[in-house]
Amino acid sequence: MAIFGGLHTMWVIVLFDLPTDTKAARKQYTLFRKHLLADGFSMMQYSVYMRHCASDENAQVHAKRIKACLPPDGEVRIVKITDKQFGKIEVFYGKKRKPIESAPTQLEFL
Repeated sequence: MAIFGGLHTMWVIVLFDLPTDTKAARKQYTLFRKHLLADGFSMMQYSVYMRHCASDENAQVHAKRIKACLPPDGEVRIVKITDKQFGKIEVFYGKKRKPIESAPTQLEFL
């Protein structure tokens, strides 16, 4: 598990089930998804987005941003897990196992 400055790196995972039955609902869905992408999240799978954070404090900042842009309808869940827990995720495509996504490379100042 990566530790920077004594803080554990974290992953924020956002799972959502939003209505898309009307034009207005589709617009809200699109706005929410665009907000996640603008905040550095990437799609893990359909309606599941993830973001690597350098610390729990940083993960809390991103969770707060998500809460500030929640759509008026539907369900959104925010899960925060450690880098070590994320590394234990098993991913399968059919019966074939695929390696999980890796954490982004940290910037190093010389």
